[in-house]
Amino acid sequence: MKKPDKPIDEVSRINTLRSLQILDTPTEERFDRLTRLAARMFDVPIALVSLVDEQRQWFKSATGLDATETHRDISFCGHAILEDEVLNIPDATQDKRFSDNPLVTQDPRIRLYVGCPLKALNGAKMGTLCLIDQRPRTLSEEDLQALKDLAHMAEQELAASQLATLDDLTMISNRRGFTLLAEKALQMSARNGLPASLIAIDLNKFKQINDHFGHAEGDKTLIAFTDILKNTFRESDLFARMGGDEFSVLLTNTTEEQAQNSLLRLRYQVNDFNETSSLKYQLEFSAGILPVDFSKEYDLSRLLEKSDLLMYKDKMTDQH
Repeated sequence: MKKPDKPIDEVSRINTLRSLQILDTPTEERFDRLTRLAARMFDVPIALVSLVDEQRQWFKSATGLDATETHRDISFCGHAILEDEVLNIPDATQDKRFSDNPLVTQDPRIRLYVGCPLKALNGAKMGTLCLIDQRPRTLSEEDLQALKDLAHMAEQELAASQLATLDDLTMISNRRGFTLLAEKALQMSARNGLPASLIAIDLNKFKQINDHFGHAEGDKTLIAFTDILKNTFRESDLFARMGGDEFSVLLTNTTEEQAQNSLLRLRYQVNDFNETSSLKYQLEFSAGILPVDFSKEYDLSRLLEKSDLLMYKDKMTDQH
């Protein structure tokens, strides 16, 4: 048996999955309708909407299966999210990756497995819409296309969940999404004795950009700055547009000194952008770094307030 590898974007993929706030939630008709339809359309006993978490695959919807999850190491869907196309296995007993897998040798005794990856809005693969049968079968190209069509419907349902936590302009986390992820990240850091630093960032002279060049140009500025954030910070760092021209970044396993180095890299990146950009203005920002003191009780909203104060102090310094 071959354990599934981890995708190269595993850290950000897991963050995206968590931001959906869908794991371990009750069954919902909008997903159950799709698995019932899939089971009927393809005449299979089992159809699943499976989401691949760090250590497990969890079933948001399961038609024909009582289990709610299995370990990721034995999951077929863990392999499917590594693919861009449908993972199509006509007979698992004849596939070296799965022939001695306990899901093949024991219940549900998988023979046919067909899994179509489900992508979030940012392209990260969350899991699959998959079909399972206890008899070997070969699906036609027409069948595979029909499964893709159903999977697209499942993706639309996932997108509805994701949009509640994403900023619709920059497509990074909004305040709600950041709060959900940051609270979990801080809890994990505190539990493991790891440092964390919070950075508040505010674009300077953003109102003048909107006033002089129009709001469409202001939107371009926000998108450009977001791209710089993505290129500067690590995949494991959490960053969000908190509203207007305000951004927050949470760096886990990061000391204040390391956070200062990250902020310096951001300033270099912005300078490089200004030198090569054709914009009629310069991108400028102010920032405040707050190391999180886990020896005291901490509250994320209070940490955000403190980092904002440090950022405004930096802004006042720049203006003098």
